[in-house]
Amino acid sequence: MAISPTSSRQRRAALLLLASLALLAAVSALSLALGAKSIPLGLVWDSLLGRAHGPDSVIVLQGRLPRTLLGLLAGAALGLSGALIQALTRNPLADPGILGVNAGASFAMVLGVAFLAVDSQGGYMACAATGAFLATLLVYAVGARGRRADPLRIVLAGVAVGAVLMGLSAAITLLDPIAFNRLRYWNAGTLDVRDMAAVSLAAPAILAGGALALLLARPLNAMSLGSDLAVSLGGRPLLIQGGAVAAVTLLSGASTAVAGPIGFVGLMIPHVARRLGGADLRWNLPFTALLAPILLLSSDIAGRLLTPGELRVSIVTAFIGAPALIWLARGHGGGRA
Repeated sequence: MAISPTSSRQRRAALLLLASLALLAAVSALSLALGAKSIPLGLVWDSLLGRAHGPDSVIVLQGRLPRTLLGLLAGAALGLSGALIQALTRNPLADPGILGVNAGASFAMVLGVAFLAVDSQGGYMACAATGAFLATLLVYAVGARGRRADPLRIVLAGVAVGAVLMGLSAAITLLDPIAFNRLRYWNAGTLDVRDMAAVSLAAPAILAGGALALLLARPLNAMSLGSDLAVSLGGRPLLIQGGAVAAVTLLSGASTAVAGPIGFVGLMIPHVARRLGGADLRWNLPFTALLAPILLLSSDIAGRLLTPGELRVSIVTAFIGAPALIWLARGHGGGRA
């Protein structure tokens, strides 16, 4: 009995998904082992199981474990939010950075620190989520025509809104030394956290946003065929769009609050995921959730090893992402979201 082309593609996608999961596990192990001081994987494993208690174990448990977990969460959040925005706007060049979502989160953080004396991780999270949500609504409202999203208008609106908000953020931080001192390290974009507090605070929002994104995969597939056809199939475009905005807010807001603004991950990875799993979001989103942390953790490891000090992960992803953006803009990135 012949195997249908659809079954063959799904089997291939499933195997590639398992390979991506194995690669993510390997990169996570390297993230725990590599740094200014390399630690054998056996000792890393014993430290995680509580069988080792020396100085190297302290490095693993208090330094690299929170960092690795944050990389897993923030990477998945950035990738999924990018995939959702690309699907929502049907624009392959859209991501939270280009559409001003990260700028909105950053601006709200600056306002909170400068004018509301926010100084806790929970306060940062609330500010970033609020800013991401309002920026998403603003960009979508400016770029939409009636009930239809115009991809070009949305990108132009996102670039304009992002530039204005980043300019205002820079002006406020320069005029307020306290805000500048609190935010200069965060604003560079980093995974270098020293305890589990930030991870435990961000995890519920990112997991909730990820679950909502996966639930929206089938409705967004229908939306990609056009709003009219989606309605004829029983879909509710406004409800679907609202759910996608909520998911992007949770994912982008939480990741930006704990790791700072990190660009290009949400732009590049959905394209790679489409090449591996196809345009169907039921495959694309799981691939994205695995591949984005691989990129982010690999960039973080490279940043630790390339210089005697440390390159921030946002700098490494920018070195990778800028050429990728040029490549995509020149029309080689493949199809629509």
